[in-house]
Amino acid sequence: MAQRTYPGGDLAPNVNRITAPPSLRPRRPFVTIPSSHHDTTDFDVLVIGAGISGIDAAYHLATRRPGTSFAVLEARDSIGGTWSLFRYPGLRSDSDMPTYGYGFKPWTHRKSIADGHLILDYLRDTITENGLSEHIRFGHRVLDAQFSSATGRWTVLVEHTGSAEQVRFTARFLFLGTGMYDHRAGYTPDFAGLDEFEGRVVHPQHWPADLDHTGKRVVVIGSGATAVTLIPAMAGSADHVTMLQRSPSYVMSLPAVDVIAGALNRVLGAERAATLIRRKNIMITRGIYKACKRAPRAARRLLIAMVRRQLPAHFDVDTHFTPRYNPWEQRVCVVPDGDLFKALSSGRASVVTDRIARFTQTGILLESGQQLSADIIVTATGFNLSPFGRIRFEVDGRPVDLPRTTVYKSMMLSEVPNLAFVVGYTNISWTLKADLVCEHFCRLLDHMDANGFHTVTPAAADPAMERVPLVDDLHSGYVQRGIAGFPRAGTRGPWTVEMAYEKDAERLRESPVHDTALRFTFAAPATVVAAR
Repeated sequence: MAQRTYPGGDLAPNVNRITAPPSLRPRRPFVTIPSSHHDTTDFDVLVIGAGISGIDAAYHLATRRPGTSFAVLEARDSIGGTWSLFRYPGLRSDSDMPTYGYGFKPWTHRKSIADGHLILDYLRDTITENGLSEHIRFGHRVLDAQFSSATGRWTVLVEHTGSAEQVRFTARFLFLGTGMYDHRAGYTPDFAGLDEFEGRVVHPQHWPADLDHTGKRVVVIGSGATAVTLIPAMAGSADHVTMLQRSPSYVMSLPAVDVIAGALNRVLGAERAATLIRRKNIMITRGIYKACKRAPRAARRLLIAMVRRQLPAHFDVDTHFTPRYNPWEQRVCVVPDGDLFKALSSGRASVVTDRIARFTQTGILLESGQQLSADIIVTATGFNLSPFGRIRFEVDGRPVDLPRTTVYKSMMLSEVPNLAFVVGYTNISWTLKADLVCEHFCRLLDHMDANGFHTVTPAAADPAMERVPLVDDLHSGYVQRGIAGFPRAGTRGPWTVEMAYEKDAERLRESPVHDTALRFTFAAPATVVAAR
């Protein structure tokens, strides 16, 4: 009899179920394997990365799927992703912590815009409180992953960091919490004369532990979130800090401490207040973003006017804080309590808007002819993107060309079975997306258990549908340089990538798992069945 393929998932009302023989339908497709045994290499789910997204996935699997075996493979020797990798002065969130924190663990610290070490402590507490440490394996860098339809499993080649030793893991599902940034090296342009400079040049991504900027002349190249964080943090002890920018960015001051959240916590208690605070912050952040997109000219005037009010009357705001683009064509930088403007107003920091001609022995020569003297130059010039940790994927011996795949519901890839991933929002907290994806992933596993399904694969999108970059709403340099290496998004149906929390909440949290764009198989991979 010819093999038939049926799209879909859950049964619609009044439609006959298509079933496989009992011998082909395991009672429990996920086999429990004690993940505390670190010699185990076979799991139901392999989570790649122990940063924000990986920890989120581990929590959801441990609490919502207690019978599911899983391991978290982390290439580095610590949890936290960028929060443990980055060590530069002033490291902090640029999103409010009640939404950047997890939905299942309220952020209770008084600071809403929090320092990096507080965020790292929060992540460590999450792991300790939920017994997740036994699932994490440090020093395990994933090199490639191969899926076999014959076995319905992934085989993952892992290298022990710092050695040539390699080991293979197997799993039914991969969950990629690898983030978007390349942790190996940040982005530094090819500056002329860089080798001639006799001082020290550092990139924020790899901040030297022995770097002392006390009493030094510092030039920070850049105008993004990292630069506006570094300058006030270094200005207190440096001789002088200069922000050298090619063009301005939008900078907005927000209170470091949310007084409304503080009042709600005191009146209602942290647990009950958390939901209200989270909803309030989502509503305000999304409201500001939508207002900027709907009325860019008015938003531009308001943002620039807010900057003028926080700087001395003689400050040249038109040159240094008036961007050439509209708000949210690139990220709006947030500074808590206006600390950047306070550093500039005090005279301990300054801004120069110009182009670099070349580095010299004592600093930087600008195209205008001005010379900036420096003892330390910080290249806060951006980061490199890394599509899924640069893991090589194969399905049945065929390499997966990521840019040729299409993203399904912002969390899976067309024609790639049993794989989910997190790419967070560009205009609101990353973790809001991670929470939604992890919830939907667990619902997907529940659905497969209930129906005896063994694999799930998003069917290829309509080839006539227009495809667009995964991140299509930002024109930032790091996005333009690296987004072509990522999967692409569609322009309709479940193939769109919505940078809108409310839309994702509807389709990931509220909508059913079943979808005609999904193909499910039973335990015998040769028999492809589903329900309509």
